[in-house]
Amino acid sequence: MPEVLVVDDSKVMRDMVVACLRPYPDSQFTQASSGLEAIEQLSLKRYDLLVLDLNMPDIGGIEVVEFVRGQDHLRTLPIIIVTTRGDEASRERALQAGADRFMTKPFTPDSIQGTARALLEKAPAEASRG
Repeated sequence: MPEVLVVDDSKVMRDMVVACLRPYPDSQFTQASSGLEAIEQLSLKRYDLLVLDLNMPDIGGIEVVEFVRGQDHLRTLPIIIVTTRGDEASRERALQAGADRFMTKPFTPDSIQGTARALLEKAPAEASRG
């Protein structure tokens, strides 16, 4: 049963991501409205996927990615960045920080579902290599 943490300062956007990913079998979702809240949630529970916005009022998405990749127990957590920033510099910075995928808003349900499925289905093999 995949546990997904969806982080965006916009409730509408969080709800949209959850609605798009809900068809994934037996998914469970937790929402966070800021980078700080995301870090708190990551310390409380194990997640199988992190869907993260870059632009947030406190701790930005890049800093959250860097935090996640700096934690041994989170190092292999798949991360999808979903953002309005479509420029190449933002994309490169997010991927260099450790994000697995970079998607721009607006996105289609099929695109985010396919991206999430690919990462979730890859995750167990990655974790077993530990």
